[in-house]
Amino acid sequence: MKLVDEVEITVTAGNGGNGCVGFRREKFIPLGGPDGGDGGDGGDVWLVADENLNTLVDFRHQTQFKAQRGENGMGSQKYGKAGEDFTITVPVGTVVHNVDTDEVIGDLTAHGQRLLVAKGGQGGLGNMHFKSSTNRSPRQSTPGGEGESRLLRLELKLLADVGLLGFPNAGKSTFIRAVSAATPKVADYPFTTLYPNLGVVSVEPGRSFVIADIPGLIEGAADGAGLGSLFLRHIQRTHLLLHLVDIAPMEYEGQGALTPVQQVRAIEDELRKHDPELLEKPRWLVLNKADLMFEDEARAAAEAIVAELGWKEPWYLVSAIGREGTWPIVLAVQAFFDRLREEATEA
Repeated sequence: MKLVDEVEITVTAGNGGNGCVGFRREKFIPLGGPDGGDGGDGGDVWLVADENLNTLVDFRHQTQFKAQRGENGMGSQKYGKAGEDFTITVPVGTVVHNVDTDEVIGDLTAHGQRLLVAKGGQGGLGNMHFKSSTNRSPRQSTPGGEGESRLLRLELKLLADVGLLGFPNAGKSTFIRAVSAATPKVADYPFTTLYPNLGVVSVEPGRSFVIADIPGLIEGAADGAGLGSLFLRHIQRTHLLLHLVDIAPMEYEGQGALTPVQQVRAIEDELRKHDPELLEKPRWLVLNKADLMFEDEARAAAEAIVAELGWKEPWYLVSAIGREGTWPIVLAVQAFFDRLREEATEA
């Protein structure tokens, strides 16, 4: 399955133009000297972050990018024109890897940020540079240098404040619909979310945060099972995780009917395998689908789950489809980020 959040592309900078061998030839200057000009530098290849893009899907169809070659030098000491740079726009949050060396070249985390990924070749020298007292008519020049060529892997990590965790059908897409203007696909079968979705949650003017709906995880995700393994990277940038759990889970193909507690433990195992530091992030428990039970039953079931887990972080009981209990979470999350900003200002 070719995914739109990780692609490989080849970038090639332009070669430099060749230097020129030329001599001044004018009617009344029979002994004109060397006047061959330099070649122009080759164009560079740049990546530029654009906040209006949110996937790497465009690179499915075009994977080769090449900057313009520099023009050759000319007589009369005329320099060749430099090749035009080639600019590639990518989403904010793109990490750039050199495939051959496996090193990270850069991380584009702000709109308009630029990253040079291939340097153009230098223009060659014309013969006017080789004139000396012992060599009045030099006939040597240098060719233009070759532009750099690299195979790059672009990896998109969403820049969201809050990441939603949970098994398929835990109600993550419904939750993000309830608290933001995002409209991810919602259905009563697993894996309806094939790509991460971002939603802006606005409490009031000037107070908002970005929430990411990550495709559902299943056991073995960190080892490649299901779809979630391909998106675990997206929660690495988030500051807060909301762990959604269906208090009345249904069976689905390929996964038995795990209890809510077993689901929480299973996802914790996947986080630990992928990156142990993910378990150090603040993670709040959101027990969803309270509408499937009577109010007293739902509350009792939620308290039993929390007790069995020994949960110490905040937890909430909600019905995302009915938007019941979601607003208190929004206010609590906003207060969480307000405190972070205050602490950063004081520091």
